[in-house]
Amino acid sequence: MSGLMSETEIDKISLEILKNSKSLGIFPTPVEAIVEHVELQKKQCDLTDESVSIFEILRSKTKGQVQNLLKGLEKVKGIFSREEKVIYLNLSDKTNRKNFVTLHEVGHGVLPWQNEISLALDDSQTLSLNFEDQFENEANHFAAITLFQHHVFLDELDKLPLGIKSGMALAKKFGSSTHAALRNYVIKSKNKCGLLVIESNGEKGFGKPFCKTRNLFLSESFFNEYGNLDLPEEFGYTWEFAKNFKFGRRYLENGKIDLPSRSGERIKCDYHYFHNYYNGFVFFFPKGEKKSSRKKIILSE
Repeated sequence: MSGLMSETEIDKISLEILKNSKSLGIFPTPVEAIVEHVELQKKQCDLTDESVSIFEILRSKTKGQVQNLLKGLEKVKGIFSREEKVIYLNLSDKTNRKNFVTLHEVGHGVLPWQNEISLALDDSQTLSLNFEDQFENEANHFAAITLFQHHVFLDELDKLPLGIKSGMALAKKFGSSTHAALRNYVIKSKNKCGLLVIESNGEKGFGKPFCKTRNLFLSESFFNEYGNLDLPEEFGYTWEFAKNFKFGRRYLENGKIDLPSRSGERIKCDYHYFHNYYNGFVFFFPKGEKKSSRKKIILSE
């Protein structure tokens, strides 16, 4: 099955599940109703606890290598067990990605050509949208398109002004992480805009770069106008948003920045900045880029 055909089939399956579980247009996306509709159970537990039922299944598949198993399970975010028809979520995971992880495991369970998977263990790597494995990629696509409810996300996006607050509001509305909502916002936006996600590189010392690129997303209209950006892999004090990151600034809405394109052009942009204690998010758009909206967004902690 080709990737294109697979995505088409996944979209169809996802939309049917949303409709039949009466979840379409309900906010935040009712993940529990979806899990119940597809006749699965969800459990949150300490995956390193040997009393958890999944542990015996895992131990039998690893031939009793318990110490290695325990060490590996610390990094696991979610497990799908076809034998038990249960989704396990790691209780120690304190991020706000649980809805995405749950729907990823649902994807393993409901996509019929994945029936050969009896047990799936997923960590940050397999849950990355850049992970190059067909089944994991399909489960990630299912999770994203289901969590953001297909055209419903576009309908809600069209109502909002251009800005990082809109992406953050969509995260709250659909029950996703900020990272996922901002990514989807930029990819689906009709406006010229982009999102740079930065994280610490662990470096210390005066004059050294102290954060690096985790992700860069560009809207189609931005890419068509300017092409790819020519950004360094790491950022230091010469970048204003990097200073925001270094000194723990949580939010900024009036940033100015010149971004270099690979064609040599300097693109004058406005940027909004947000830090969620894990990553810094730099939402940028060319100077003068606007979108009319009567909605005013007020965010609460």
